[in-house]
Amino acid sequence: MNITGAALFVKALKEEQVDTLFAYPGGQAIDLFDALYGENDIRVILPRHEQGLVHAADGYARSTGKVGVCLVTSGPGATNLVTGIATANFDSVPLVCFTGQVPTTLIGNDAFQEVDIVGITRSICKYAVTVRKRDELATIIKKAFFISQTGKPGVVVVDLPKDIQRAYGSDAYPEKIEIRGYKPNVTVHAGQIKKALDALNLAKKPLFLIGGGVMISHAKAEMQKLAETTGVPVITTIMGKGAIPTTHELYIGNIGIHGSYAANTAISKCDLLFSIGTRFNDRITGKVEQFAKHAKIIHVDIDPASISRNIAVDIPIVADAKKAIFALLEKAQTLDTQEWLAKINHWKQQYPLTMKTKGMNPEKIIQEINRAFDNAIIATDVGQNQLWATQFLELGNEKQMLTSGGLGTMGYGFPAAIGAKIGNPSKDVIVISGDGGIQMNIQEMATAVVYELPIIICILNNGYLGNVRQWQEMFFEKRYSSTCMRWRKSCTNNCNTPTTHCPEYTPNFIQLAKSYSAKGIRVTAEEDIASAFKAAKNTLNVPTVIEFIIEPEENVMPIVPPGNALEDMILESEDNGI
Repeated sequence: MNITGAALFVKALKEEQVDTLFAYPGGQAIDLFDALYGENDIRVILPRHEQGLVHAADGYARSTGKVGVCLVTSGPGATNLVTGIATANFDSVPLVCFTGQVPTTLIGNDAFQEVDIVGITRSICKYAVTVRKRDELATIIKKAFFISQTGKPGVVVVDLPKDIQRAYGSDAYPEKIEIRGYKPNVTVHAGQIKKALDALNLAKKPLFLIGGGVMISHAKAEMQKLAETTGVPVITTIMGKGAIPTTHELYIGNIGIHGSYAANTAISKCDLLFSIGTRFNDRITGKVEQFAKHAKIIHVDIDPASISRNIAVDIPIVADAKKAIFALLEKAQTLDTQEWLAKINHWKQQYPLTMKTKGMNPEKIIQEINRAFDNAIIATDVGQNQLWATQFLELGNEKQMLTSGGLGTMGYGFPAAIGAKIGNPSKDVIVISGDGGIQMNIQEMATAVVYELPIIICILNNGYLGNVRQWQEMFFEKRYSSTCMRWRKSCTNNCNTPTTHCPEYTPNFIQLAKSYSAKGIRVTAEEDIASAFKAAKNTLNVPTVIEFIIEPEENVMPIVPPGNALEDMILESEDNGI
């Protein structure tokens, strides 16, 4: 039977078992929306901005394990996806993004709302393609879903010209696809696994470093079993946090620029580093020449291009994290790590990860989240709020954290939480954001309200773009350039001393929440933290904004100064170093 390209698009989504589509209409996508009209099997979610839309699809994908799917129109609709595409692709999130396009006869003529979205996104996604012929549409869509979720997951962009949407052709949709030249590795090299286990068994101070690859391959249970079988302590990147429960006796903490003293010291002193699913980016390595300088390094990663790109390794293993861990478990042995663990625990006790600020501070706020929520998804924004969350959140089998790790995208947290709540309606969903980041996609408050999503939005309001302000304080002689969020035209340009005489903050987040018909609570004292979360938890069908007024010059500590080795940490704001 012959049907339109738009009708085939809808059929393809059903064949791919897509039940949720994050979409914003426009002229060059109107035929696709018309084909979706009245469909009961696909929920069409209408956010308020395309950037919010793609972050929501990202949050949906990360939290459910399904492919996130977007649909927008051409021109600005497509370009508004760019930041979200890069965000998701950097963190290996499977998305398929459909963009409307002008008719093929007008491509290249500077038509109204025409952009070369394939050219724009080619370097920030896994695959991008414009459909040029109606009889290629089904194969291209099938290819898009296959590529996005196989091998190293990522984003695929499919550009759909208007004449292809309207053209008639076969309704056939392929069951399987073979792509010449695209053969993701699905096996584990037994010889490399044996080498890795032999090296592990000889080590006196071994250490597992776990990255986001373990989370992407859904290997948390297997990773915990491997750690318990071997007795080897575990440290994580920000993206790997939660790979084993953070309360587990073998879990040490995060490493990197804001890693814990124990974790950063352990990686500097270990004699074998067994890394699974991390890129060794600059945020976790510090000075490359000093990174794990006493250790033999084993690196498991599904992407061969990631191995020895930043850190030279001794034993490379190209494999999916879950398959590699399964192979390791078959012959893993219990090691004598008691002396090594005792030394690491001494470091933890000597320099615990804690905040010394009296009264209400981010640690106490996050500790209340740990106490109050057992089955939850926590989405963070980017900045100090993210770093405090990655330091103090307790994560385990029933708690998951969503965050922009690779690109570091402000404005990510709130819309990602919306996608997560839509995909996981029975779970509590909490946003941890700063007063700067929350404003980047604040319009999605309307989305949360109209879809009756009781998301809890925690705004840590210090009146600054806090992470940049901290660097300005520590490394730029307190020259607070363009980081004060209370600044008014009447203020001086060189102020670096927040006082009670500063102008009132704009906007008033509580009044803003109420204007959207959401609930708003402001908390200024430690004793009110628990009651605020209790009230939010008991609020059904609408989001709750909890604005926490925190100290304006609160810092994230410890910190590794730029260009330094991980062991050269500044532990407290007044320290000159260790």
